[in-house]
Amino acid sequence: MTEHSTILIPSELLPGDGRFGSGPSKIDPRYVADLAATGGELLGTSHRRPTVRSVVGSIRAQIATLYDLPDGYEVILGVGGVTAFWDAAVFGLIDEQSAHFVCGEFSQKFADAASAAPHLSAPTVVTVEPGSAPVPVAVPGADVAAFIHNETSTGVTAPFARLSDALVLVDGTSAAGAIPFEVSDTDAYYFSPQKALGSEGGLWIAMVSPAAVERIRSVGASGRWIPAFLSLSTALENSRKDQTYNTPAITTLYLLDRQLQHLLSHGGISGSAARAAASAGHIADWIEQTTYASFFVNDEAHRSTTVSTIDFDGSIDADAVAAVLRANGIVDTESYRKLGRNQLRIATFPNIDPEDIEALTRCIDWVTDRLTA
Repeated sequence: MTEHSTILIPSELLPGDGRFGSGPSKIDPRYVADLAATGGELLGTSHRRPTVRSVVGSIRAQIATLYDLPDGYEVILGVGGVTAFWDAAVFGLIDEQSAHFVCGEFSQKFADAASAAPHLSAPTVVTVEPGSAPVPVAVPGADVAAFIHNETSTGVTAPFARLSDALVLVDGTSAAGAIPFEVSDTDAYYFSPQKALGSEGGLWIAMVSPAAVERIRSVGASGRWIPAFLSLSTALENSRKDQTYNTPAITTLYLLDRQLQHLLSHGGISGSAARAAASAGHIADWIEQTTYASFFVNDEAHRSTTVSTIDFDGSIDADAVAAVLRANGIVDTESYRKLGRNQLRIATFPNIDPEDIEALTRCIDWVTDRLTA
C-alpha cells in the first residue's frame, strides 16, 4: 500500500493557502505581519490603558456597524471563549430554567452546562439527529431559549425564533461575520472570533438586547453567587469602558479588529455572505459531478454556507484522503472527531479564497484517483 506521505500532488494543482479548518480558521498573514510591525506599541502593554482600549472600542463599534445594532443593544466582551460564555450564561442569564435546541456537539455543550448547574431547574432539551436541525417550539416555564445558528460539528444551519417571553440566546460562533440574520430576533447573539472573523480564540463577544441587560442586572442583584470571572455584570461594566475584566490576548483583539475592518470595506455582511456562498456553491457543484461524494446534510435549506460536511461512499477512505492532503500542506479537512463518519469537513468562511476551494476539490479528485488506482 502506498504511504500517504509519498503521494505528491502536482504543485500546479495546490491551493495558494492550504488552511481549510473549521476553527481555528485561516488568518490573513498580512495581519500577522502588521501586528509584528507595531513593535511594542500593543504587545506587552496594559489592556486598561488607551492604546489597547482603543482597539476594544474599535471592535465594539465595528460589530455594531456590521450588524446595524438596534437601539439599546450593546456589544460586550469577555475572556475564555464561548465555553466560558456558556458558564457565564448559566450564572447570569438563566433565571430558573432554560430550553435548549440541540443538533450537534456544541449545542449539546451548553445544554450540559445548564443541566449540571445546581441552582437551576433541569432544562428542557429538544434534540435531533446530527445532520438535521431542530424546529423551534415554545417551551412552557423556560425563561431562556438557547439555539445555535450554525452547528460547526455537522455543517447544519439551524433556525431560531421568538416564541414566548423567554430570552433568545444564539451561539453564532461559526456563523458570525458570514451568515446574515435579524439581531432583533435575539437577546444574546454570542460567538468566538476564530472562524469567519479570522482571529484567534480565547475571547467571547455578545450582542445583547435591553432585555438581556436587564436580566443580567436582576440576576446579579438577586444574591446568587457568581464567580467574578463569569460575572456578566462585570463583563458589561468593563465593556462599557472598552476593556475586559481579565487580561485579554492582544493578538486576538488586533486580528479581530483587522478582519472587521476588512469585512466592512468589502460589503459588510452581504459581501462576506456572498463570498462564503460562492465557495459553498462550488462544493455543491463539485459533489453533483462526483460519483463518490454526497452531502451529509440532506436538507438543502439547512446546509451551511460556512462549513461543508461531505460523506464519501465505501470506495474511498476519507481519512486516507485527508492524510494525503495534509502531507501536501492542505490541512484540517478531517471530519469532526465525534461523528465518526467517512467524511471530510471543509470550512468555506469568507477569509478563505473561493479559488482555493476550487483548487482543493481538484486536489481531492486527483488524490482519490491515485488511492483507487
